[in-house]
Order: sequence, then structure tokens, then C-alpha cells
Amino acid sequence: MSESAKKTPLSPYIDTRPQHEDLRDLLVDFERMGELVKIDGADSHLELSALAETVTARYPGAEPALLFDNIPGYEKGFRVLSGASNSYKRLAHVFGFPEPRGRMDIVRAYKARMKHKFEMTPPRVVTTGPVLENVWRDDEVDLTKFPAPFVHELDGGRYIGTEDLVVMRHPDTGWVNMGTYRIAVHSKNTVGIWISPGKHGRLIRDKYFSRGEPCPVVISCGQDPILFLCANAEMAEGVSEYDYAGGQRGRPYDVINSELYGLPFPASSEIVLEGEMYPGETQLEGPFGEFMGYYASEASHQPVVHIKRVYFRNNPIITMAIPSRPPSNFTVARAAVKSSMIWDECEKAGLSGIKGVWCHEAGAGRLFNVISIEQKYPGHAKQAGMLAANCQSGAYAGRWVVVVDHDIDPSNIHDVIWAMSTRCDPPNDIDYIRRHWSTPLDPMLFEPPWENNRAVVDACRPWGRLAQFPPVAEASPELQEQVMNKWPHLFQR
Repeated sequence: MSESAKKTPLSPYIDTRPQHEDLRDLLVDFERMGELVKIDGADSHLELSALAETVTARYPGAEPALLFDNIPGYEKGFRVLSGASNSYKRLAHVFGFPEPRGRMDIVRAYKARMKHKFEMTPPRVVTTGPVLENVWRDDEVDLTKFPAPFVHELDGGRYIGTEDLVVMRHPDTGWVNMGTYRIAVHSKNTVGIWISPGKHGRLIRDKYFSRGEPCPVVISCGQDPILFLCANAEMAEGVSEYDYAGGQRGRPYDVINSELYGLPFPASSEIVLEGEMYPGETQLEGPFGEFMGYYASEASHQPVVHIKRVYFRNNPIITMAIPSRPPSNFTVARAAVKSSMIWDECEKAGLSGIKGVWCHEAGAGRLFNVISIEQKYPGHAKQAGMLAANCQSGAYAGRWVVVVDHDIDPSNIHDVIWAMSTRCDPPNDIDYIRRHWSTPLDPMLFEPPWENNRAVVDACRPWGRLAQFPPVAEASPELQEQVMNKWPHLFQR
């Protein structure tokens, strides 16, 4: 039965907040919750990523986090973590929400936090923290000592940064930006960094390069999942993801200013790399299987970061995302956050009547987005679809936006396809947006400019026929509840 069919009223908003301090606190919690599996002996060359990918595909949204140790060829205690927040239960715990009954509970809780009590909370600068337990400087740097995964057979190398944070500072405004970009290990002290056109990190990097100046950067390769999820979201230019993440947490993150460039990095990160990249210096990077599930972007020459400092904890943990054919080991978490942000942005733009949003995992958490509304006026559905497709959180690399009525659970793909099949007249109810912001990672694009086309599908009952539209053939919510209570053993799975 879909969530919407239950007709359960939303609980009053309760401002619960995350209680953990860092990733290791969460691992203790996950183990207590039965949500963590420890694995010894998996090889960093393909095995640990293949295992994590297969578990995710078998149990999407309910797979355990996997913590890999005793990785052949590396020091005991140098570990890799897959899927930290990629189950509904763990994701709710990470954000401090009550245990969810389904996807939409997390989206509603996140949205409620944004509406009722959310304030940007800048980080607090401190001088020490666990990440300073070990520091390599200059010639001491040796990135090959970390078990950077070789993720897929066709990849061009090992990637130490997939579920990472890349921190830069705008040279004019001082704006500190935090994004997630893939980081390839080239040598003991160099890495490659690939940033999609239009992303803030690329704009900042190009600002330095246009002046002939090196671009400083710090890269966190293991950290609190909240930071990763906020770095992975599309914030407005000038907004620091540190401030947004602190707002979600309800208290500031402690950060340490790096030795060479004064860039802030989380005091409780697992591994942090500090260096700079130089205009005109590139090295072949990739290919790398990406979030749309393809090798759509061939190996190319990308900037090289010279790593001059490495800060890391004892027994450090690399957090690993595995971009792949969905579901990936991060799509549940991405889908929930992005759904909440699209809902919040559409509401702030003046759209009324929103009942839910879900960015489906099969669409890599951004390619197939559904918004549910209670229609209130002619053109309401069209307005909802266009807003969801064009707001900041919905604009990048989308493909489909589907608008459904309030009796449809947007996270239930059966509900959504049923609505598309029975309430949509394709020639009249599908509109197209052309030349929208996309990426070289889109398998449908072959050359610049990296712009795509997308469809906005009105799968709502026609406004002019709402009263005359045939009623739905299903048991009433009350009758469903009655039989569930009478034969509860049938529903305890």
C-alpha cells in the first residue's frame, strides 16, 4: 500500500537534531542498530567496490553500511567505508530524524526542518582535532599508502576521492565553497580532479587560472555524511556548504585552517589532502564510471593537484561512493536530500499545494523527479513541473519531471507509472525544455556545449474534468486499516 493511501496525518514538527560528533560516532551507532557489517580481506582492486555495489543492488534502501579492513597490501586499520547513509534507517539517524516508515517520511522531516527552524550556522575555527593525529609534509607525502579503491574494470586508475569534500576559496570575495568531485591518485604526491562545467569549484578554479595564479585546494576523503550530502547538493553561488551543514546539524562544525593556504577543513575528518593546481598543467584522468551509470566521458587531460600536506587520523577511513548503474551506494541519500530541497525551493517560489517530491534512485537521484500536488487552479500542474525542473536543486542534469495528483505517492514508481498511463495525454500533456544545464557525463551528449533537453509530464487529472474523472477502484483507507488490524501477520514482513 502506498504511503499516500494510508492517509496518515503528519506528526507535529519536532526539532530533533543529530547527536553524533563525527563519522566514528555514527559507526558505533550503526553497529548497535544492526546496520553495519565489517569485512576483512577484500582487495581494493575491484573486490570491495564490486561487493558493495552488489549488496546495494540486492537490498536497495535497506543495505548495511560496509566497513572494509585488513585490505591486502595496506596497513591494518587503513579502512574503506561504503554506503554510510544509504539506507532509510541510517539516513534518518544521520540527520537526527525519527525512524522512518518510508522514503517520504525523511523528505517531510527534512522539509519541515527547513521551514520551521533552520539557520545558516558558520563553522567554528579551532586549532586542533583528531585529523591532526598524523601529518605528512612535503617529501613525507605518500598517497599510495592509502587503500584508494579501483572501482570498476574500465576505470583509468584508483580514486581516493569519491564521497569527498573539495574546499576552495573565491579569490575576490573570500567565499568558501565545498563540493564533491572525483579525485584520482596519479602518484605519491599528485592527484587529478575532474569538475563538471558550471559547478562552483570549476568557476573558482578558472578564476585563479585566468590570472595565471595557482588554485589552492583541500580535499577531505572521509567525513560526517552530513557534510558530504550538503557538498553534493546545488547551493546558490556565495552560500557556504559549511554554513548549510551546520544549520542541518543545529550547531557549528569545528574546522581547522590548513597550514599552507588557510583553507578550513573538518577537525574530525579522516584524511585531508592539501595542495594546489597550476594553470596549464594537466595529466590524463579517467575514464571513470559515473553517476548516470555509464562511461560517458572519455579520459581527458585535467588539472593536477600537487599535494604538500596530508592530515589523517589513526586508522583512517576512506568514504567511498560507487557511481554505477542505479541503484548506487549513495542514491538513496542523494534522492532524499534533493527531493527535500526541490520541495523547499518550489514552495519558497510561491507554489502552493505541494504534497511530496521524490527524485527516483533509478534516475540516479536527479534524472527522474516527481512532484505531487493538490490542484487548486488551472495551470497549477504546469507551474509545478516548470518550477521543479528549473529551481536550483532541480536544474542540473535532469531529464524527466512528472507532476502527479495528491493521491499519488511520488516515491512509489507503480503509482507514478499508473498516473502517467491513465491521466496523461502525451501530445497535450508533455512539454519540453531545450538547451538546459547538463554535463559531459550525460551519455546522450557527444560534444560541447553540455546542454540537454528534458520533458515535463503532466500526469494529473485534467483540471476541467476533476469532478467528472472516474473514481479510483480500490479499497478505502479505512477498510484497508481494518483488514490489516484483523490479520496483522500478513503484513509483518
